[in-house]
Amino acid sequence: MKRFGAVGLLVLCAVAAVVAACAVSGWWWVAAGPLVAAALVGTYDLVQRRHSVLRNYPVLGHARFLLEAIRPELQQYFVERSFDGRPYDRDTRSIVYERAKGVDAEEPFGSERDMYGRGYEFLVPSMRPVDPAGTPPRVRVGGPDCTQPYDMALLNVSAMSFGSLSANAVLALNTGAARGGFAHDTGEGGLSEYHLRPGGDIVWEIGTGYFGCRTRDGGFDPEQFREKAAHPAVKCVSLKLSQGAKPGIGGVLPGEKVNAEIARVRGVPEGETVISPPYHRVFSTPRELVRFLARMRELADGKPVGLKLCPGSRVQFLAVCKAMLAENVTPDFIVVDGAEGGTGAAPLEFADHLGMPLTEGLITVHNALVGAGLRDRIRIGASGKVATGADIVKRLAMGADWTNAARAMMFAVGCIQAQRCHTNRCPTGVTTQDPRRARALVVPDKAERVHRFQGATVASALQIMAAMGVRDPGELGPHLIRRRATDADDFRSYAELYEWLTPGQLTQDPPPGWAADWKAADPDTFDF
Repeated sequence: MKRFGAVGLLVLCAVAAVVAACAVSGWWWVAAGPLVAAALVGTYDLVQRRHSVLRNYPVLGHARFLLEAIRPELQQYFVERSFDGRPYDRDTRSIVYERAKGVDAEEPFGSERDMYGRGYEFLVPSMRPVDPAGTPPRVRVGGPDCTQPYDMALLNVSAMSFGSLSANAVLALNTGAARGGFAHDTGEGGLSEYHLRPGGDIVWEIGTGYFGCRTRDGGFDPEQFREKAAHPAVKCVSLKLSQGAKPGIGGVLPGEKVNAEIARVRGVPEGETVISPPYHRVFSTPRELVRFLARMRELADGKPVGLKLCPGSRVQFLAVCKAMLAENVTPDFIVVDGAEGGTGAAPLEFADHLGMPLTEGLITVHNALVGAGLRDRIRIGASGKVATGADIVKRLAMGADWTNAARAMMFAVGCIQAQRCHTNRCPTGVTTQDPRRARALVVPDKAERVHRFQGATVASALQIMAAMGVRDPGELGPHLIRRRATDADDFRSYAELYEWLTPGQLTQDPPPGWAADWKAADPDTFDF
């Protein structure tokens, strides 16, 4: 009996003593059921071999597993402060919920932020503010080889696949996009009827799995692509190279989410986990990449074609820039996805440790295109924890032309940051393929919330710009963002913190900080 431990013996003795006392007093029938159950559980805990805690603390040890299971909820509702939760703090979630519901997103008494801490940032207000723009500006996407340009809104729905999201969630997002006149990126999971039915503008994303335009052996099918890209709702096509939350690996859709409908949309077996390859079959060098982009644009009948990536190596991206110059071929847009971006399922090590955060990634891509003399032909979108008007303004000042939001749009359709996306047990019906759970999401109501959130957030961005004395996004620049560089009184603008290139500088006289990388970049290899 020694191997059961002292606590195990005490639990069994206590159970036996209570049962005996109840029997003597005549109340045995009250305690017998629960106590017998506890005794059985305790006995099993003592002899099982999987959990050491239960062998040493039978019955009581189960409290540890219970508390561990509800820890995220305890943290979110009772422990975290309004401004330091992760991935999104309560203040940010609240502002999204309020705008989605049409409630004024205002707070009393002042900011809770530590404005004297290292890294605090602020936007520079003007002593002569202006009136906000009456009509939200739009961004013309379409380079010299594009024959069907598209006018992009300042805030759009970022890439989230049908499969990762429920059908109702996709319907709500696209219906909201249709009402608000902004774009909805499909994610790499294919083009489903739920993306097309409401009539919202679509950016069709093609990943390494080529879902929706896939051959039987998993390759790219140009005829399927041509047919689907011709749909009037498809306004742009995006080739996904990598994703912020998991650069270097393909997407993952757990098998329990792959029902017959998703299998049909993606062209994969039902019930099996779908893992996209980490690389594309259709190209292996920067030069082949830009040639394939040109082919995609031809197959799409001149619609804007772009690529999406989470930057890592500056040399590799410069190699792509050199390939663009050599082939005289450019994408119409590039979406920079920051490492802080979200995902439905990814290894923690990838989410935490790979890829550039959006600030560095965006500035790198913008500068590389400027220095290569290509920036006037290519528009840049930015995605990665964009949720407020201030987020939009900051990214535009860093070089983006527009922004995309994924998790903020999920909040607008009811997500509560339960972080159960990969389990198929989303409590609000957003990230599940369980019909019983998905029915909780009422499409007409949530679609209007998406519409309201996007409109109010863009209006907030325009109001912030007006307070900065800016009428047009083109007037924003890195000099209008300041960061406390140390704990002392040391504010520096982004114009001082980062090196900013001039048009064509890399091709003429690369600055010392870029010269070695520009020299190492080779349009015929991704090696560096």
